[in-house]
Amino acid sequence: MKRLLLIFLCCTVGNLWAQDSDITNEIKKLSKAKWQWMADKDVDRLAELFHDKSKFVHMSGSWKKDRELEIIESGSIWYKNTIVHDVAVETFGDDTAILWNRITLEAHVRGNDVSNEFTATEFYKKEGDAWKLLDLTFSSVRDTHQIEH
Repeated sequence: MKRLLLIFLCCTVGNLWAQDSDITNEIKKLSKAKWQWMADKDVDRLAELFHDKSKFVHMSGSWKKDRELEIIESGSIWYKNTIVHDVAVETFGDDTAILWNRITLEAHVRGNDVSNEFTATEFYKKEGDAWKLLDLTFSSVRDTHQIEH
């Protein structure tokens, strides 16, 4: 009986770890795609990804989904290239995830090319079969900043 219980517990923990790993990989892949969609100014894909109540926190202010999409489409902030140095993901159940990227963001902002070091924090919530971005926050950091895993 003890052996059967031990086998059951090992299988359950193994399945939970595999599920967590699958979600982690899915979120990492989605975040990477998001950076490319931002560079490409693909507001249609971003509109699907961004939750209707999503918020965006930048160095110059905070706003909601419609304003972020307008900024991207108009090019007032053009996320030209995002170099991802490190990624960490924490999952909470099978429907919530937080991702931290340490990035160098090369952008065109109000007529100027800029390069900044950030930790970008992304909150995701699964709705039905689709992950939705709830929040994207840019925190200015030094290039030596490290994300604790």
